[in-house]
Parts: sequence; structure tokens; C-alpha cells
Amino acid sequence: MEKTMGIKACAAGFCCADVYQSIGVFYPTGNGIDWGIHLARMGVSVSAVSVVGKDEYGDKMREALAAEGFDISHLRVEDGDTSVMLMALKDGVDRVHLEAIDGVMETYRPNEDDRAFILEHDIIHTDLFGNCLDLLPEWHDAGRTVVMDFSVFSQDPEYACEAHFPYVDYAFMSFEEDTPELRDWVRHVQELGPRVAVATLGEKGSIAYDGERFYECGIVPAEKVVNTVGAGDSYIAGFTKGVIDGLDIPACMKAGAELSSRVIGSFEPY
Repeated sequence: MEKTMGIKACAAGFCCADVYQSIGVFYPTGNGIDWGIHLARMGVSVSAVSVVGKDEYGDKMREALAAEGFDISHLRVEDGDTSVMLMALKDGVDRVHLEAIDGVMETYRPNEDDRAFILEHDIIHTDLFGNCLDLLPEWHDAGRTVVMDFSVFSQDPEYACEAHFPYVDYAFMSFEEDTPELRDWVRHVQELGPRVAVATLGEKGSIAYDGERFYECGIVPAEKVVNTVGAGDSYIAGFTKGVIDGLDIPACMKAGAELSSRVIGSFEPY
């Protein structure tokens, strides 16, 4: 596929192998990795800045991401085990996390070369677990567009997310219900700095706030729900591609919902 003109995206931070031992399947994943695979398939130039171990999973992850078109020149290989998430499926659909093995991801830090490489990109995605949080001000000050997935932890005091919101352009959070209290929180998040704050609500769609008004978007029903893994990451990827293409917020939300619907209709997370 022809690459989107000039735009370079970087998935910086957490990556791991999701391993379904019971069925002998594994996928290279992580919030940014899933996001990047979707964007790469839509014609965006994508790089991964993270770490894998010197093991079979590390080899396979580098091979798989290179096959997706990623620049893996800064996907470091270090002594130790690749970060692994042991997975199972509940009722054949919902993912269940059995055990997290941090491996080399536990002590990972982008070095000076990695940091300079990240800044060569226009759009940077990160999360709470990729050991890149202290780089957010650097990315922000350099004028890069920062997309961050706060998952279900945006209000959790342990993660001190209010310290990070000012350096994020598009803040994504996960909740279950659209309530007045949630809207107050989404408004508060946006007022701290992001251009747009988005709350995904599972089967109830999503809401977004840009400082002027709230937007609502329902889901796009899937013909069949096969596996919910990757639904949130795909929404963020679809939304991001809408931003790249200059779409307005409702169209970006719709693009996210459409991509998410396609993903939950297959076993793969992307």
C-alpha cells in the first residue's frame, strides 16, 4: 500500500507477546504495537521503539513487525526474556490475563539514540507502562502530536495521570458508563491540556470533548464477536488515522468505531 504522504508515526514504550498457551497461539502486542499495526496497514509509516529479549518470542516479534512494514531499527534486543502476557479466553470471546512476565521490559529505558529517533516522527503513541512517561514534556515541547492510552487508570491515584495530561494531544480513557460524573472528568482532563479527551465505553460507544462541546458516537455492530482483545487499540488507531487525514472529531470517532468493529469480529487483535 502506498504510504500516507510524509507522516511518520512511532509506537514508543510497552510491547509484549500475548501468549494463548491452551491453543498454541501468540501475537506481538502492546497498546502502541496494536495501534501501529493498524496504521501501517492503512499506509502510514510506523516505527517501534521498545525492547524484546534474546529468545524465541523476541525473534518472532521482530520478524512479525518487520513483515507489517515497521521500522524496527530501535526495537532493541537485550539479554533476558521478552515481556509475556499469558492469556486465556473466557466463553471463547473475552480475554483473561493469567500472568504477566515483565522480562526485559521491566528495566527498559529509551537511550539517547532512541530519544532522538522518536523525535523524527510526527505522531507518537505511548502508555502508562512503557517507561517513557518522563519523555512526554520533551515530545510536547518539540511540537510532536502525542497520543496516549490511559486505559482504565486515568482516575487511579497510583498512576498520577493528571501530571501527564498537559503533555498529551489526544487522551484516550476507558470506562463503562456515560454519566454526568464521567463528563465532568473528561472535561477536566481536556482542560489540563489535550486537544481532545476521549472516553471509550465498550458496547456503549464513546464520547469526546474538545473544549467547546461533547461528541457522542455509537458502536458499529459486529456481525459476530469473536474476540474482544484489541478493540480499544483499534479504536484509537482509527481515530488517529482520521486525525492524519484531517477529519473532524465525529468522523474520527466513527473511523475508530468502524475499525474496532472489524477487529472484534476476528480472533486476531488487529
